[in-house]
Amino acid sequence: MRGTAMTRAWAALAAAAMLAAAPAGAQADRMTPIATPASPGAIALGTGALPGATVPESWFRQYGSIFTRNVTEATLTPFLPDPARASGAAVIVAPGGGFRTLSMENEGYDVARALAARGVAAFVLKYRLNQTPREMPAFAEAMRAMFSGTAARPPRPDPATMATQLAPQLADAEAAFALVRRRAAEWRVDPQRIGMIGFSAGAMLTLATTLTSAEAKPAFIADIYGPLAAVEVPAAAPPLFVALAADDPFFANGGFGLIERWRAAQRPVEFHLYEKGGHGFGMYPKTTTSTGWFDAFARWLTMHGMMKAAG
Repeated sequence: MRGTAMTRAWAALAAAAMLAAAPAGAQADRMTPIATPASPGAIALGTGALPGATVPESWFRQYGSIFTRNVTEATLTPFLPDPARASGAAVIVAPGGGFRTLSMENEGYDVARALAARGVAAFVLKYRLNQTPREMPAFAEAMRAMFSGTAARPPRPDPATMATQLAPQLADAEAAFALVRRRAAEWRVDPQRIGMIGFSAGAMLTLATTLTSAEAKPAFIADIYGPLAAVEVPAAAPPLFVALAADDPFFANGGFGLIERWRAAQRPVEFHLYEKGGHGFGMYPKTTTSTGWFDAFARWLTMHGMMKAAG
């Protein structure tokens, strides 16, 4: 996958996302290596090691949040609701990071906890990533170098290209859906009500899973500050939720073809364009109205019968 225009563009996006996602006043926060956190609930997806990988997985802290990189074997971590509150719906959560890192806390665990608190079973997907330098200084320098070229946006997410360029990640997403369906009774999940939410690169993976996978078949999807280029919409495309900030440096100025195509196909779509928020706001407690995206998403899930009304 390395060496292609798509991969280079997403690498640039990874670097920019780390800066744009930072809470106010934290722009100078450095990447600090940390020990691999304990993940007692993580389940290996069995999709194998990333082909050609030589650098092992490692973790770091930045902007008060936790990230991982060089993921070579995919896992899925369940966050299950109180059985008395469970709605029966489930969501695969795909963090972003330009396929170079994963924002495991801000776009993963925190999202999953919020969903579980509202009765929706959530599963954080730690999918395989493109390799980055082993040592932190070299990694930080590589990210800075890639950040210098962020004027180039990732290209239109053509399904054929996505299926080729994102083959390992797509296999991980399909395995995640298969695992949740296989253990649906144990986890009190309706196999027909499993959706997917993705952030930035995770949103691209969510779209790729929806448009190219014959097995996953998400019941609903959410694209949170991900690509909005026009695509061919399947006749049975799932309901789509989109949240984006108007000052997003990557996806706010390229048109809203995805929304238009979903509407033209007469498929359900809800689009929230926030005045400010930048890229990568996730669950950070910012002062911008973009922080309200999760409440809007929860109301949308409730409207579609996936989440119980608050009360």
